[in-house]
Amino acid sequence: MKPKVFVSFDYDNDRNFKYLLEAWNKNPKFDFVFDDATPEEINSTNVGRIKAALTLKIKSATHTLVIVGKYANFPHQNRSLIGYKNWINFEIHQSIELGKRIAVVKLDRSNESPEELTNANVAWAYSFTEDNIIKALETAPFFSRNIQRYV
Repeated sequence: MKPKVFVSFDYDNDRNFKYLLEAWNKNPKFDFVFDDATPEEINSTNVGRIKAALTLKIKSATHTLVIVGKYANFPHQNRSLIGYKNWINFEIHQSIELGKRIAVVKLDRSNESPEELTNANVAWAYSFTEDNIIKALETAPFFSRNIQRYV
């Protein structure tokens, strides 16, 4: 069964990478196959409505693929309403809470990782290639956060 993947990315700056994933998925010459659980652009300015739509899509996914571009950890103007630094951090938090397998691809090694990835148990890819992304999705662990229990 192919993974159903929610793609978390900075829409303003990194959407071309999301479009490339879609093209790979449609091209029979590539081995890249997944069901895209990412919503179309959400036509709303209502933060509550956006959060609900994103959460519904994350729930339907088996994996979350986080694309870490240059602005992936920059503060969003509505961060106080979102409850997180930006939408990517919200999506990562929801993915962790919902027990999704998480793979992360950094577009450049120097890009700052979103805060919600701190102490998260994820699979990493350090370049945006078909092979690296497939491997990260295949090796993404089932448990997204290292939780220490004290007895």
